Amino acid sequence: MKRILVLHGINLNMFGKRDRSQYGTMTLEAINERIAALAQELGVHVECVQTNHEGEMVERIHRAHDDGTDAVIINAGAWTHYNYAIRDALEILQIPVIEVHMSHIQSREPFRHTSVLAPVVTGQISGFGVVSYLLGLRAALECLNAR
Repeated sequence: MKRILVLHGINLNMFGKRDRSQYGTMTLEAINERIAALAQELGVHVECVQTNHEGEMVERIHRAHDDGTDAVIINAGAWTHYNYAIRDALEILQIPVIEVHMSHIQSREPFRHTSVLAPVVTGQISGFGVVSYLLGLRAALECLNAR
């Protein structure tokens, strides 16, 4: 069974409470439930992790290098736009990495238009709310099946 790690970054534990016009009303717990349901349907194992601590995020990415993780889906939140430590950790991985965002980052404030992660990930999906995660899961599986 394929193992896919879903990483939620800084402030994403506040889904359902923060800027509902951008992120909707679904909580992180509900998002994880939707991801788990699709994973079961697709026959893959998912582990969902959220942290507000950069070092913890980097350490979890490092563990993915050796723990049997087959692909990573990451929504790094605001870290997307400036965090080179997370970028460097992702670059070490030799597995598909899909960057996802609930909001359409290109239509938001100019600082959100740049992803420092984009050059080292397999692809990026944004603007579809929770469906961005579900599309990310499908994309990760497609990448794995194409190998």
